[in-house]
Amino acid sequence: MRTLPPHRPGLQRQRGIALITAVLIVALATILAIQVGFNGYLDQRRGATAFALDQGFEVAVGAEAWAADILVQDKKQQSKGANNDVDDFTEAWATPIPPIPIDGGEVQGQLEDMQGRFNLNNLVKLDQTGKLVVDPNAEKRLRRLLKIVGLEEKWASAIVDWIDTDVQPDGTDGAEDSVYSSLAPPYRTPNMPITRSSELLAIAGFGLERFQKLEPFVTALPIGTKINTCTAPFEVLDSMLDHQEWTLARQSNTEARKQRCFPNVQDFKASLTSQAEKDELGDSVSQNSSYFRASIWVTIGTTQFTLYSLLKRDSSPGGGQVRPILRSFGTA
Repeated sequence: MRTLPPHRPGLQRQRGIALITAVLIVALATILAIQVGFNGYLDQRRGATAFALDQGFEVAVGAEAWAADILVQDKKQQSKGANNDVDDFTEAWATPIPPIPIDGGEVQGQLEDMQGRFNLNNLVKLDQTGKLVVDPNAEKRLRRLLKIVGLEEKWASAIVDWIDTDVQPDGTDGAEDSVYSSLAPPYRTPNMPITRSSELLAIAGFGLERFQKLEPFVTALPIGTKINTCTAPFEVLDSMLDHQEWTLARQSNTEARKQRCFPNVQDFKASLTSQAEKDELGDSVSQNSSYFRASIWVTIGTTQFTLYSLLKRDSSPGGGQVRPILRSFGTA
């Protein structure tokens, strides 16, 4: 008869602990392996994204150089009398660059005449002492533009105070340091020309929604830069009149722009109905431009890179030079 081994409770407990320990070790090893693999995957993705961004930047700068060359060639054509020194939507620069395949993705872009927009820095002018004081005619235009796009006219005073040198509020709707110093965090008005229209977001209470309505019609260029009537949105043209005219015939005016510079300076001045409008307009319009914005979008794999570049073309005969004076990434 076979004899059973004696019952040993302590040995069974040791075997149970060993089994639990083995399971824990396997679980910890599995977790560690997954963590190492996941971290390696993240490092690989970070490296690929960083490389794609670097590649996207180089491609965008190349496209910027291409856009600059288009502007140079356009100026050469003007010097030959082809367009009689006119910049309008019939020229090559106004045609967007369609998506062009590149290694692993594509690039596309467009040029926009920034002198077709209302220049916010024209709200001020230099007085005899070298200070920036409000230009009342430009402020009137901005008030009309605000009204046309559906915003309150009072914001013109706040924008003037953001740029002018003095610390006295522009009327009852102005906002100087006394307003901004009470905010959290507090800050001050720059009292100098702005570098880009997105500075409007820093004006107390203006907000993103108002900025998005106004942004397509405004820019920040050197003081005194003229508006190109051939490329200005019809809202901007109407902001220079005491009456609304160009936006009321938007469809027919748009069709006319496909054929020629419309309205040219002569056409636009013909729409002035009073001497007051003529006096207010002065010498603030032209038919040619020096400032253009190149918007370039590069897609490489799942990575997208955007470059906005403000280009300045000099007026030298034979093409002149084009150089970037301001770049931003992912925002205008």
